[in-house]
Amino acid sequence: MAALHPVDPSGARFSVAVYCASSLTVPDRYIDLATDIGEALAARGWDLVSGGGRVSMMGAVAAAARAGGSRTLGVIPRSLVDREVADTAADELVVTDTMRERKALMEAHAGAFLALPGGLGTCEELFEVWTAATLGMHDKPVVLLDPDDHWSGLLDWVRELVARGFAGGAAIERLVVATDVTEALDACAPRRDVTASVS
Repeated sequence: MAALHPVDPSGARFSVAVYCASSLTVPDRYIDLATDIGEALAARGWDLVSGGGRVSMMGAVAAAARAGGSRTLGVIPRSLVDREVADTAADELVVTDTMRERKALMEAHAGAFLALPGGLGTCEELFEVWTAATLGMHDKPVVLLDPDDHWSGLLDWVRELVARGFAGGAAIERLVVATDVTEALDACAPRRDVTASVS
């Protein structure tokens, strides 16, 4: 794995890993949502950990965060550098050999995890950090921003898992579901007691 920009040795500021779409076909309202998140992160003096792409929602959140003064760390697998169009403007861009390394580095550098509307990749990233939280492998906030019921079908399915005995209520309660940017970032804040549920 290679760092294309030098590591900031201070690294003391709070960082949020944002998971979201990198597809070029998402509606403009989701690009606007990602931009709002980037601006709000910067307004709070927080930094961004992203998947290292500069297009679609992933690029919008990074560009807006940087424009507001946030430091951005992008982590991208070598195989996706050309496909996702790497965010070479990132303060630090790390190129990994595998997706597993990418996710591990994003998780290690973040103080909280925020999933925006997205597709299969966003689902995978959300479920990995959510599962790790329910197993006690980390105590960082895991937040889902769902302003327009993008995730409602998924959340209904998860509730059905509980009803059928495949998941416990405590695991479900570990995920905070927010409907607007302020609520989502309040839930990401350091040392917050995560008690909201998907109900």
